[in-house]
This record gives sequence, structure tokens and C-alpha cells, in this order.
Amino acid sequence: MTTALSPSGTLRARITGTGAWAPPRSVTNEEMAKIVDTNDEWIVKRTGIKTRRLIAFEGEYTTADMGEQAARQALEAAGVDPLELDLIIVGTVTPDLRCPSCAVIVQDRLGAKKAVAFDVSAACAGSLFALSVADKFIRSGAARKVLVIGGETLSTITNWQDRNTCVLFGDAAGAFVVEAGPADGPGLVDVRIYSDGTTWQHIYIPSGGSKRPSTTEDISERRDRLVMNGREVYKFAVRALVEASKVILEKNDLTIKDVNLVVAHQANLRIIEAIGERLEVPLTQFVINIDRYGNTSSASALVTFDEARRAGRMKSGDLVLMLAIGAGMCWSSALYRV
Repeated sequence: MTTALSPSGTLRARITGTGAWAPPRSVTNEEMAKIVDTNDEWIVKRTGIKTRRLIAFEGEYTTADMGEQAARQALEAAGVDPLELDLIIVGTVTPDLRCPSCAVIVQDRLGAKKAVAFDVSAACAGSLFALSVADKFIRSGAARKVLVIGGETLSTITNWQDRNTCVLFGDAAGAFVVEAGPADGPGLVDVRIYSDGTTWQHIYIPSGGSKRPSTTEDISERRDRLVMNGREVYKFAVRALVEASKVILEKNDLTIKDVNLVVAHQANLRIIEAIGERLEVPLTQFVINIDRYGNTSSASALVTFDEARRAGRMKSGDLVLMLAIGAGMCWSSALYRV
């Protein structure tokens, strides 16, 4: 099923400030080799990851902790006071608590007393799903200043005995301040979100939900940790994101040649390379940081966008293609005019 938020109305969602934050601890592939049977060559060849940012122990930093830091950077960059925010949306599958939402915790930390706050759960696509919600609120006139956060403490749901998954993930948060602007000015041209529930079994956590509350045995057997069919995820991700890219460009009377920069979810370098090859976009046109962060799920696209902006890779008038895909399977494409 797909929900398209097509360009309409007199307002456009404009990103006026960005921020990103990750734990200071950087874990190398050589260090991972001390935990599971792996090595640097194996990891780099299959994922492109050389180091990943991880909390030192569970509880050192939470998703709300990291989200708050990223949000403060974004608010400062935008020149927006937390009291001006109408809405706070957090994309995450690793909230601090099962209840309440991570967003209300961030709201409290920031003192954003006038905002409404809630979470969005779309795994690695959570940031762009959250952005799509912000876009709809702004286009409708229901909100003028929105804080979008993508944050994950994936180390808390990773099976550190599974070498196929534990080498992939990192902890981080990214944030956007999104404000209403004129429809003919810079901002979000279009964003499209998709999901295919028939593929849910490709990435999931067996226990810990209402279907199967975690038992002592589940925890000891690591059934409360992430399970992933990497081969199926790779095939689906490449096919879905290439198609989503073509659709959003065609719907907006654009071609891939109009795109100046691609900000893709940093899931796996091989996925990014395959997308580039099929779209005929050189890898130099992508923003790549998976080698330093690993897969940070819903944080990834926002962290990558922030890094590109701060590095001066976005010029006024540039068209940026954003892509993300995660468990569900859920995926999204977005076009942003700088």
C-alpha cells in the first residue's frame, strides 16, 4: 500500500535547521572480531563498514538523550526556540520506554510546552515517515514549526552473538527543524511512503511484544533481539528504492539527471552501490558515511543529510533525492529543493 503526499496548497515544508549526535565510542572491525567470528576484510567487503558508533553500556545514552542533543543543534541552527514548536515527531523502534513515547520525553527535556509530541514506528524508514507527517501538517496549515527526530539505540536490540547482524548496527540520532514556507520557494517538493506487510518476516524481533511477551528463556536464547534475512532484505531494498526513485521523479516531471545529490539510508554500501548502478548515478553523487557510523536505522537519513549540509555539499537550488527502507517492509522517497 502507498500513500502519496503530492505537492499542493500554498505552503511548503522547509528544513531550516539540522543536527546529529552519536556516542563518542567508535568500535572498529578488529574489535568486533574479538566478539564474534569475523574479520575486517569480511565486514568491509559485505557492508562497507569500518567503524560504528555505539554506547559503552546499556543506559549510558538513550534514544531520548541522543535525540535531545541532535534537536538542540537543529533548533540552534534554525534560530527556533522550543516554545515555538507546534509538533515533535520521533521516528524510532528503540524508545526509552515502551510507554510513553520517546517524543514526549524529548518534549519535556526541551521545554517545548506548546508542542504535540508522538512517535512513528517504521524502523529504518522512520525518519522519512516522520518527515512525511510533518509535511502534511505544514501543507494543511495545522502546524508551522515542527521538530523531526530519527533516533535509535540499536545496540539494545542487537544479538551480539550473531555475526551476520551485530557488525551492521550503530547508535545515533538526527534532527530537522521543519518550517512552513512559500510553495514556490525552497523545501520539500514531494515525499512518498510505502509499505508491504507480506514481507514483515524479513526483519523482526520474535519476542517482547503482546503476541509473545519475553520470558527468561527468550532472553537467554536472544529471542528478544533482532532477526534479519539479509539476502531477502538486499533484494527487496534495491528493487523498492529504485522503483520509488523513478516514481517520485516522474510524478514531478523530473529525471535522475535533475538530481544533484542522493541522501540514502546507510543500510549497506552494497545496497547503495546497486541503487546507483541501476539509476545510473555515480557513487560520488551519494553521501556516504556508513563506513564510520554503521546502520543507524531511523537516524541514518537525517544524520547523513546533516553531514552533507555542514560539509557544504548542498548549494542553493540543488535537488536532493532522499531514500530510506526498513522493517515492515516500509520505505520512502523524498525530493528536497535546497
